[in-house]
Amino acid sequence: MKTEDINNDLRYLELLSKTYPTIAEASTEIINLQAILNLPKGTEHFLADLHGESAAFQHVLKNASGNIKRKVNEIFGNQIRESEKRDLCTLIYYPEQKLELVKESDEDIDDWYHITIHHLVKVCREVSSKYTRSKVRKALPEEFSYIIQELLHERTDDADKSAYVSAIIDTIVTTGCAEDFIIAISNVIQRLAIDRLHILGDIYDRGPGAHIIMDTLTDYHKWDIQWGNHDILWMGACAGNDACICNVIRLCLRYANMTTLEEGYGINLIPLATFALDTYGDDPCAEFIPHANGSDEAMDDKTLLLTARMHKAIAVIQFKIEAQLIENHPEWNMADRCVLNYIDYKRGVYCFDGNEYPLSSNHFPTIDPERPNQLTEEERILIKKIHRSFRISEKLRKHIQLILRHGCMFAVVNHNLLFHASIPLNEDGSLKEVELLDGKRYKGKELMHNIGMIVRTAFQGDNKTPERQHAIDYFLYLWSGKDSPLFDKSKMATFERYFIKEKETHLEEKGYYFKLRDNEDVCDRILDAFEVKEPNRHIINGHVPVHVKTGENPIKANGKLMVIDGGFSMPYHKETGIAGYTLVYHSRGFQLVQHEPFTSARDAVLRGTDIKSTTQIVEMSSHRMLVGDSDLGEEIGAQIADLQKLLYAYRHGIIAEHERKK
Repeated sequence: MKTEDINNDLRYLELLSKTYPTIAEASTEIINLQAILNLPKGTEHFLADLHGESAAFQHVLKNASGNIKRKVNEIFGNQIRESEKRDLCTLIYYPEQKLELVKESDEDIDDWYHITIHHLVKVCREVSSKYTRSKVRKALPEEFSYIIQELLHERTDDADKSAYVSAIIDTIVTTGCAEDFIIAISNVIQRLAIDRLHILGDIYDRGPGAHIIMDTLTDYHKWDIQWGNHDILWMGACAGNDACICNVIRLCLRYANMTTLEEGYGINLIPLATFALDTYGDDPCAEFIPHANGSDEAMDDKTLLLTARMHKAIAVIQFKIEAQLIENHPEWNMADRCVLNYIDYKRGVYCFDGNEYPLSSNHFPTIDPERPNQLTEEERILIKKIHRSFRISEKLRKHIQLILRHGCMFAVVNHNLLFHASIPLNEDGSLKEVELLDGKRYKGKELMHNIGMIVRTAFQGDNKTPERQHAIDYFLYLWSGKDSPLFDKSKMATFERYFIKEKETHLEEKGYYFKLRDNEDVCDRILDAFEVKEPNRHIINGHVPVHVKTGENPIKANGKLMVIDGGFSMPYHKETGIAGYTLVYHSRGFQLVQHEPFTSARDAVLRGTDIKSTTQIVEMSSHRMLVGDSDLGEEIGAQIADLQKLLYAYRHGIIAEHERKK
């Protein structure tokens, strides 16, 4: 080490010396960091396309996609029966509910407490073994922190400590703390089973509990999100983009799931219902009957018809507002999506690209054929009320701010490139340049980064500067623009699917990324562009459900790409044949978990059922990955190098040791 190198970093080292004021403290921290580098890498959990299915999401979090079950099997093997292992797992997932059942059925509850606490301590010891004592201590509940630490670090197979451990557990039971302790340690196991959660987009739409998922994430220890197209839609709605607001409401009505809107965020839909009854009261709105959402609560005929009329009302307003935005932004090249311009209202025919298609319905009481994209006065008043309802929703703003804080368009984590949908490509597989708001063209990493900056601009301040207004407008392009990395299709055929029977008009041709992503060279080109280092690098994304029943494989490009659309959304289950995939990346390698549909938490508690899942071993490493092999390892290595410079500065009198201020 050269003295001139130290002098170049002198100001930084003087700041560092305030944290480590002596040779002893700096040396101790180096020893600590060096030891951490040799711990196993923390387990990462990858989920995608949650789509409001909060119950299934929470269950997958609780069971860590089978990671806890795997640990229980490894620990106990044939020592206890399969039914006992299943009951133990259920207890860990749902401790409060399971305890109530056990108390009703078990005649010797104290004996059950003793046995169960011993088992839970073993599981907790296993899941905590890859972390430092300091990190484990921070995860422990304050009221039982000392007791859990003692039980984790003392073993009953040590003859000198067996009585000590037994006495602790006896006292937990005799003092009436057993239930609280079981709940606490079960939650610790859940917490430590996964070190970091990655959500590859689409928390929102279709299912009823997106707000519940966001509430869960608010308190989750470590997570990130790569924004999906449905997240962007809700972000645009929160920012005040009326086209996004209309799309959000339309999708909720389409799947008959207004829970997130009304109960979650307090969005008032009464003005829309009143307008729909007044305007479409004699319209059967057959095209707008809601899709089955998989719930057990069937709508009565009256509610179904009202929902359909609200659905049509907001859809027509959406088509108008979208056209206004598209006309204001000719650079988007989306004139073909000004769909109301292509209708012959007298004949009830859609005329486009030299073809004519009869409309299934020609009842448009709010459309002036001469000015089809102009809102009526009633529609303007309605959208103003709905706009205000979105803008004043504190909980919606809180959740969108959380997504902004934890998210971006992409991430590179431990040699894995994460994004939701696609990277725009040319036909030859090269990265496609896309023009953004500044008039410049970007591709690959720069494109994704700059789109992220545009999204953030939409939430900076309350003044509608031209730059901020353009950013707010841009959410519509991100939702449905041809070169949007979150869409990447020829068009969004919303209008055609509602009003035209000819299937060829429904076609949304996918971009070249989706056509070429099974090509290993193309994946390598993308990984190179994002500076993802070898070896064992991967692309992981979701967005497009994997159709297992037709033979589609989620592992593509010779293992370089993994598609893990979670398939949580109930409407997709019949289409895909499964409830999607999740991915676990632990120190031994990758495990891709294929799920069957989740029934309910009640079934899990009463019958010990779980998500029935099969695990495909994607990639197992001959060398167990350590913290030193991860991104965190690189950061720690840099910290060690800085501390070594500080030691050199102390020992050569460049910086003087000093006492820590009390």
